[in-house]
Amino acid sequence: METIVLDDVLERIREALERGDLQTAAAIIENYRPADQADLFSELDEEHQVALLSEIAPEDSADILEELDDEQVADLVAELSDEEVARIMEEMEPDEAADLLGDVSPERAEALLSRLEDPDEVRPLLLHPDETAGGLMTSEFLVLRRRMTAAEAIEAIRRWKPESETIYYLFVVDRFGRLVGVVNLRQLIVADPHALIQDIMDPDVIAVRAGTDQEEVARIMTRYDLLALPVVDANNILLGVITIDDIIDVIEEEATEDIQRYGGAEPLERSYLDTSVVTIWRKRVGWLLLLFITATLTGSVMLLFKQELESVALLSVFIPLLIGTGGNTGSQTTATIIRSLAVGDIEPRQALAVWWHEFRVAILLGLAMAAAGFIRAITWDAGIDLALVVSLSILALIIWATTVGALLPLLAERIGIDPAMVSGPLMSTLVDATGLLIYLSIARLILMTG
Repeated sequence: METIVLDDVLERIREALERGDLQTAAAIIENYRPADQADLFSELDEEHQVALLSEIAPEDSADILEELDDEQVADLVAELSDEEVARIMEEMEPDEAADLLGDVSPERAEALLSRLEDPDEVRPLLLHPDETAGGLMTSEFLVLRRRMTAAEAIEAIRRWKPESETIYYLFVVDRFGRLVGVVNLRQLIVADPHALIQDIMDPDVIAVRAGTDQEEVARIMTRYDLLALPVVDANNILLGVITIDDIIDVIEEEATEDIQRYGGAEPLERSYLDTSVVTIWRKRVGWLLLLFITATLTGSVMLLFKQELESVALLSVFIPLLIGTGGNTGSQTTATIIRSLAVGDIEPRQALAVWWHEFRVAILLGLAMAAAGFIRAITWDAGIDLALVVSLSILALIIWATTVGALLPLLAERIGIDPAMVSGPLMSTLVDATGLLIYLSIARLILMTG
């Protein structure tokens, strides 16, 4: 139902734009929530987008840009004057403004900073890479002192008038700006007005360094159910705060990248329909060529065992069944291990424990599938010897595929490669070639020597 409504709204916006009525088009967009505004806005061509940003209220323009992909924002900002961009940036959260400045040239970023009322809110955030805690944090937060009372803290909040996303926790610092505690809003409200902050705060604060990777930040906030996370430097001085809305974006972004990599392609930087055909081709062709080259190993193995395949024609009949089983088993294991790594269930140093766990699973899976393979071979009149070859090959192949599927992601994580790059297609292709080698080697041993 929502899609139908937005489609109708989009048609009204386009009709207004065709008449040259920017005010009406802008007014229609301003009536919706930021996420819906961004959806409507992104459906328009760039010429109309640029024109509308100058017409839409700055706070709404800021919300729209915060919802769009970084690449789309960079393209739009390139078409706007410094004055128009600065007008929109004034309504942005400091971390979002810093992200925008990170997508323009250093010269223009400095020019835009000079137009802001308080550039010092944004400037420190530019020192940190986008995908770190420092790049995610906002410098707009309220700190409390230990000797303040609960009543004084509440009055400070009233004077500050914070945005809703920054009021979950209030962090306490000493006179040097070092983080010493945290207190939530509920504690302040129910506390005796004369109670000192140092008596009601929790001194055991979970914090991260500015250089912490965003995936680790997301893992910490998810593990401890945090709505906000302080960022500190080496001396424990409070630098900024990361809020849950930013982490939700990170989780979505990282999950999208992992899924695309697991499918055997490089992740896209912008939405699918906004990505050119050439860019999508470039993201996929490298992996396809790599998989093509590795797939030729299968042909090489078959040539190596050409005599056996010619002598026992039925050997070829079971090849799709065997390599399919091996590839599927490896992909199952890889997907499980990659996800366990992502949520922190396992670590690379636990490789032996992971392998032993998967080995026992593989034995059970292998026995079940070997029995099924033996029965299938008999029903195809393969004979006892060939049925035995098939069943033993399935057992060996499942153990091998499970071992590879378990250890490769752990090895990738250990050497600093994204485990998702050990993708399903790559895993299947590698296991296909090695699985065929296992199958034909067992066939040579049982059939040719017997």
